[in-house]
Amino acid sequence: MDLTRRAALMTSAAIAANVIDPFKAFAQQTPRKGGVFVVHYGAEQRQLNPSIQASTGVYIVSGKIQEPLVDLDAAGNPVGVLAESWEAAPDGKTITFKLRRNVTWHDGKPFTSADVQFTAMEMWKKVLNYGTTLQLFLTAVDTPDPHTAIFRYERPMPLNLLLRALPDLGYISAKHIYEGSDVRQNPRNLAPLGTGPFKFVSYERGQHIIADRHDGYWKGPANLDRIIWRVITDRAAAAAQMEAGQLHYSPFSGLTISDMARLGKDRRFVVSTKGNEGNARTNTLEFNFRRKELADIKVRQAIAHAINVPFFIENFLGDFAKLGTGPIPSVSTDFYPGANTPQFPFDKAKAIRLLDEAGLRPGAGGTRLSLRLLPAPWGEDISLWATFIQQSLGEVGIRVEIVRTDGGGFLKSVYADHAFDLATGWHQYRNDPAVSTTVWYRSGQPVGAPWTNQWGVTDATLDKIIDDAATEVDAAKRKALYGDFVRRANGELMLWMPIEQIFVTVITARARNHSNTPRWGSSSWHDLWLAE
Repeated sequence: MDLTRRAALMTSAAIAANVIDPFKAFAQQTPRKGGVFVVHYGAEQRQLNPSIQASTGVYIVSGKIQEPLVDLDAAGNPVGVLAESWEAAPDGKTITFKLRRNVTWHDGKPFTSADVQFTAMEMWKKVLNYGTTLQLFLTAVDTPDPHTAIFRYERPMPLNLLLRALPDLGYISAKHIYEGSDVRQNPRNLAPLGTGPFKFVSYERGQHIIADRHDGYWKGPANLDRIIWRVITDRAAAAAQMEAGQLHYSPFSGLTISDMARLGKDRRFVVSTKGNEGNARTNTLEFNFRRKELADIKVRQAIAHAINVPFFIENFLGDFAKLGTGPIPSVSTDFYPGANTPQFPFDKAKAIRLLDEAGLRPGAGGTRLSLRLLPAPWGEDISLWATFIQQSLGEVGIRVEIVRTDGGGFLKSVYADHAFDLATGWHQYRNDPAVSTTVWYRSGQPVGAPWTNQWGVTDATLDKIIDDAATEVDAAKRKALYGDFVRRANGELMLWMPIEQIFVTVITARARNHSNTPRWGSSSWHDLWLAE
């Protein structure tokens, strides 16, 4: 273990104090028109349609091209985008959206309620990871006129839940592009058509993605001429390009921890967690229950007890992270149930005892079990965490082989082919457990849907708690149900979420109007501009 890393981490707490305030420093300046904004794109996912794949790795591109019904304003409150207003019936089973008029797709065709109906029923409900659970009880979307969409539910849909979800799970796709095709295989998924301030130009795999300003945007033309997302998988190379002025922005903790700490002391850059409040994340350890040994809860508990999480945080992540307590992070003031839920503190002796009780006695060379671990390629912390897991489990007789892939390969291996024993990546918490959290536990997810329950396990008790919470309109009762959810989820240890973090942004100090919403990296960047 490289304990010298701690010296670099010690600077992380001071990052915010050493940079220009991203909210107040340039508010008085007049926006400059023109310019090209270059973005670090660290891992390709072989998908760019946010109506089909919910992911910051998709939103960072297509959030500028396609638009949701609703987004979040600077205070984190729902604000209309393609929807102008909304109203829920008293029983919670009908929610009506009034849509924005005079909006056109980039090919000139009008945006209408038919696009909303098609996207909701054919994409959100059937294939969108997270969306399939959120819209489980959606039965129809009525379109009485081109500017009205009426969502009808079998069970109540809390309006506040839907509005929290739609910034991530409410992107609209064009019906005339997708109707009659396999929506998952449509070539437009890699050449998105939208209504947003930028229009797709080209995508060269392994090289770059380009989008240009759409002068016919309904809100008026954006400030920037062009956005280029440059594919750079080597984090050190990305940091070097930031320093050389060849990149303007590295999102979602895309650089190494030491480089983020170092650039945080350079006044040419803003390094901050601002603009990421809506994307709190936890590091995961996922178990494939199809492997009989991992279907034994004693083995899963032993694995958790064998890993010294506080030591890992202190020596590898520092002030970028804190100890997690389960699938609902402590930043969720509305739903966090506290730490008084089943936990698995480091206890090597207990881990060994549990493995013995599970019948996994040491064999030749002291090995009890051999497992394949697939880490997601999203951030340095995931790679470090995978190596730490490997070393920790080796000390209790579990041999771990780390299998590294690119982004698309990871998603396919884990969520489509189920070709893994252990996997590790990020769970992103998006304002409400029903948006992007309970899908990691709810059974019945479509095969291949990323970041959902693909573990080969069904827990009927947990399924019922999840469904009841998602359809409970009383806020106090919802919170209580999510307390039950965390206790059951932690107790059964279907997967483990032991570390909490918030993404870190590195951006040029020339950027203006950045980091000004809780999900800024995923937003439209209509008002973003570059000072000379």
